[in-house]
Amino acid sequence: MWEFFHKFGEEQQKAIENNFKILRTIEEHGLGDKRFFGGDQVGIADLVFGMVIHYFVPMEDVMGVKFIKVDTFPRLHAWMRHFSEHPVIKDNVPDYSRVVDYLKGYLDIINRMQKG
Repeated sequence: MWEFFHKFGEEQQKAIENNFKILRTIEEHGLGDKRFFGGDQVGIADLVFGMVIHYFVPMEDVMGVKFIKVDTFPRLHAWMRHFSEHPVIKDNVPDYSRVVDYLKGYLDIINRMQKG
């Protein structure tokens, strides 16, 4: 899912389209009508996907591409809110702005490497 962050041009567009397919599958078949992937409580699947999302959302902001919007993926959007508001999660994730700063620096390195 992070491929869109490393690609440019047509390859990036393909990666973005692939992300929408992946997220649609997760929305339809992973979550269903449940609050969390396993039901009413945070489970291992939530923790794993939460780690992915914790970096994915700042990547959206850095790249200017928004995937998980309330009108596009309402269940995933609700899951993100429930997950991030859970006390155990809320008190133990890295600061959002630090993640964004790290990703901006990483993207800068990638861009410089692309230019040769």
